[in-house]
Amino acid sequence: MPVFTNILVAAALSAVFAPLGASASAQQTALPAPDRTLARDVFQQLIETNTSHSVGSTTVAADAMRKRLLDAGFVPADVVMMGPDARHGNLVARYRGVPGSTRKPVLIICHLDVVEAKREDWTTDPFQFVEKGGYFYGRGTQDIKESDAASIVSFIRLKREGFVPDRDIILALTAGEEGGEGNGVDWLLKNHRDMIDGGFALNADSGGMSTHDAKPMELGVEATEKLYADFQLTATNPGGHSSKPTRDNALYHVADALGKIERYTFPFELNSVTRAYFKEMANVVKGQQAADMRAILAPTANPAAEERLAADPHYNSTMRTTCVATMMEAGHAPNALPQRAQANVNCRILPGHSPAEVRAQLTALIADPKVVVKLVSDAASDSGENEVSITPPPLNKEVFDALHDVVGEMFPGVPIIPEMETGASDSKLTMAAGIPSYGFSGMGVDDNDDRAHGKDERIRVEAFYTGVQFDYLYLKRLTGGK
Repeated sequence: MPVFTNILVAAALSAVFAPLGASASAQQTALPAPDRTLARDVFQQLIETNTSHSVGSTTVAADAMRKRLLDAGFVPADVVMMGPDARHGNLVARYRGVPGSTRKPVLIICHLDVVEAKREDWTTDPFQFVEKGGYFYGRGTQDIKESDAASIVSFIRLKREGFVPDRDIILALTAGEEGGEGNGVDWLLKNHRDMIDGGFALNADSGGMSTHDAKPMELGVEATEKLYADFQLTATNPGGHSSKPTRDNALYHVADALGKIERYTFPFELNSVTRAYFKEMANVVKGQQAADMRAILAPTANPAAEERLAADPHYNSTMRTTCVATMMEAGHAPNALPQRAQANVNCRILPGHSPAEVRAQLTALIADPKVVVKLVSDAASDSGENEVSITPPPLNKEVFDALHDVVGEMFPGVPIIPEMETGASDSKLTMAAGIPSYGFSGMGVDDNDDRAHGKDERIRVEAFYTGVQFDYLYLKRLTGGK
């Protein structure tokens, strides 16, 4: 992909994200009653299909969505299920465009799998679709079955209308994004690239509409993302009887190493996308925060402004690589010194840096020969610890022209903010395969109610229906409709 200087990319971002769009009547942008029923039914079916890695199956969910598309009139050859094994099935559906079109397809990726959820931790059954207090509850309501449902509903509505897009639209509902075996996007790219080869990809699992008390505040559009990496810290020792304690204790060595990581701050660093992010956000926030955002963009370093912004975990992770301890295991008996202690440290690495570089930094920081630092995961990539996250792709004007139109109609005055995903998504895989990828959705989530991967995951009922309508209007506008 072309490499742009920070100045050129920032200029392109500013041009693409310039405000525009006219308002439309509520009737034009509201989801019709019959489609509300359809959307709710599809959403409920997905939530109540357990697709967690331990006991669930994405194949069951994919097959259910395939049947819905077949019932809507799609031919079997265009609605295909495939995957590496019986439990990790993926659905690839192709909406045929105008015959003879030379335009490369639009690829939509959205995963079907969800993280684990224990019934005893939740107020409701995580795999039961519950509506109460103006919210839909269930595992996957925020991540990301609401967008799976929206994509299926959009395909059905467009087909029902007889809409013919100006190019093919490919929908890939996939397995394995949340971990475990059988990442669907990775498997499809390696084994059936022709089935999902698009001109660009849209991924609702990154970016998105931020709301406050249900009021839309800004639409984040992912333009790049961090690199995911897990590091295992291991210390070993001959052990012995606990009545003869010694400082040379495997558990102490690992605990000391974790304390050093906790107190360490990786260097401040901005790239073209995060500079554009803070530039736009400075027009959204007020007071000291706005002043600090402008200050960190200045040529001269401003450590005080950096420190104040870093008090917010999201801003902090936007400005630097982060590493945090997530798991620990040690010892073999309560009355014996531990012979082995291990901890997992999860890192999210800024673009342009590699796991090998971070491993070296951690090793130097820990400065203890008894602690071995090893890379244990790099999120389904084969390239290992020398992988460097992808340079942000060039922004596709038609993607953002359609986005500005629909946002202007549905959410007048809401700014569109370029951002770097501080976690990781399947866009990493599509971008690495040369498919520029952009992340956003119209599903609003309150800024203080992010429950993805957490207890009592939920989404506002009206936010869901609004997001379903946004998906339909955007997809239609993007592919030649009005």
